[in-house]
Amino acid sequence: MPPPVQRDQELELTIESLAFGGNGVARLDLGEGRGFVVFVRAGLPGDTVRARITKVQRRHAEAITTEVLAAGSLRVEAPCEHYPACGGCRFQDLDYAAQVATKQQWVADSLQRLAGLVDFPLEPIVPAASQFHYRNKMEYSFTQEEDGATLGLHRAGRWDEVLEIRKCWLTTDLGNAIRNRMREWAREEKLPAYSQETQEGYLRHLVVREGRNTGQALVQLVTARGERFDRERLIEVLTEFPEVRSIHWSVNRGVSEVTNLPTELIWGEDAIEEEIDGLRFRVRPNAFMQTNTEMASQLYGLAREFAGLQGGETVYDLYCGIGTIGLSMAAEALTVWGVEISEESVACAIENQELNSIGNAAFFAGNVGEVLRELRERSGQPDVVVVDPPRAGLAGKALKRLGEIGAPKIVYVSCNPTTLAGDAKRLADVYGYKLTRARPVDMFPHTPHVECVSLLERDPNFVYVEPERSAVVRGRSSGAGPVADPRPAA
Repeated sequence: MPPPVQRDQELELTIESLAFGGNGVARLDLGEGRGFVVFVRAGLPGDTVRARITKVQRRHAEAITTEVLAAGSLRVEAPCEHYPACGGCRFQDLDYAAQVATKQQWVADSLQRLAGLVDFPLEPIVPAASQFHYRNKMEYSFTQEEDGATLGLHRAGRWDEVLEIRKCWLTTDLGNAIRNRMREWAREEKLPAYSQETQEGYLRHLVVREGRNTGQALVQLVTARGERFDRERLIEVLTEFPEVRSIHWSVNRGVSEVTNLPTELIWGEDAIEEEIDGLRFRVRPNAFMQTNTEMASQLYGLAREFAGLQGGETVYDLYCGIGTIGLSMAAEALTVWGVEISEESVACAIENQELNSIGNAAFFAGNVGEVLRELRERSGQPDVVVVDPPRAGLAGKALKRLGEIGAPKIVYVSCNPTTLAGDAKRLADVYGYKLTRARPVDMFPHTPHVECVSLLERDPNFVYVEPERSAVVRGRSSGAGPVADPRPAA
C-alpha cells in the first residue's frame, strides 16, 4: 500500500508527543486499527498545527510546522529574540518541566526498546540547575552581510546559512559581549567572512571558552589561509575584557566547517582554568570538557556514587578527556588510569593531576579499543571501569576489549540513550553484565540532548568463552597482576 501522504502536501495534525531528537509525533488514522506516523518539526505535545510534508517513506513521513492553529497547554513564550529561527535551541517554547519529563521518557524508551529491558531501575532525571546561560563554550560562524562581516549561529535546519546573533540565552553576558565586540572588530578591520558557497573570504569561526568558576576566558579565532589581521589590534580589542587570559589563532585550509584545529598562541597563557568540586582543571582550545560546568559537578558526583569506591580499587577512566571524572575519584581509589585519544586532552589531564597534587593517577594517549590489553598488563585488573564515550557509543573493538577484561563494575556516562541501550544489551548478552542503576541528567535545557549515568555489574558466576582461544573465564577475566602503584612512595 502506498503512503497516504505526498511531499509538499499540507495537513492539519495534532501532536501527541515528542520523538527522540525533538520532532513532534502525529498519527493519521488509516482505519482498521492502522496508523501512519508523521514526525513534525516545531510541533509540541498538545498542539494542533498545519504542517507541510517534507519527506515520505513507506512507514512514516516528516513535516515542518507552518502554522500553530491551537497551542497546547505546554507551550510557553520563548525569551530569545532569535528563536525559533536560530538552530541553537529546539524547545525554548516548551515548558521546562515537560522538557525533563520528555527526556526521562526518551531514556526509558531506549532502554526498553533497544536494550530489551522490561524491569529496569531508571531513577528520576536530575533537572538543570540553570535553564539559561549555562554553556561554558560557544562556537560562532562568521557570515557576510551588505555592511560587513557578522557573527552568529546556523539557522535551524540549515548548514549553509548563518543568523546574526545579538544576544544568546545559552551563554553569559561576558560571552555575548566578546562575540559582539569581535563583530565590531571584523567590520573595523574590513575583513570579509568566508563563504561556503564560493569558498572565498577570510573569517570563519570564533570560539569562546569560559572558566565559569574562575572568571577566565579563552578566545580562538579561525580564519582561512594567510595572516590578514593586525595581531596587536586583535590583542588590544580582546584584552578590553580583563577575563580574557588566552588568545589563539587557527587556520582552516579545507572546506569543512571545523574548529578542532591546531592553534597558535597569540597572547597570554596557553590554557585557562576551571574549578569543579574543589579541583582545578586547565583547559586548552581543543581539550574536551563538559559544556555545562554547573551540571558537570552533579554528573561527576553521580559517577562517584555509582562507582561506590572504598579506597582500595583500581579504576580505569576511559575516554577520560582532561581527566575530570577520574581525578574526582582519585581520593577514594587506590589508583586511576585514564585513556584518551586526544593528545591535547591527555596533556591537560597530566597537568591537572599535577595541579591538584594527585599522585595516584596516570594518563595515556591512545585508542581505547587498541590499548586496553596493554593497560591491563601495566596496571593490573580493574575493579571499576568508567566510560564516557562520544555520541556513537563504544566502538566495536572497545566494547569487546571492555567485556573481555570483565571488571565487576562499569560506570557508563552516556550522551546518547540509543547507543547506551545498544551497548548495555551487548554487555549483558555477551559478557554477563546487568544494568543495576541508571539516572538521566539534563545538561542542556532547550535542546534534545540528555546525559545518563548508568551502573552495569557483572554476574560473578557468568561464564565467558573467549572466541580466539576458546578459553573459559569464570567471573572476572584473567589478567596480568597489578604493577607498581603510580603514587609516589611515602
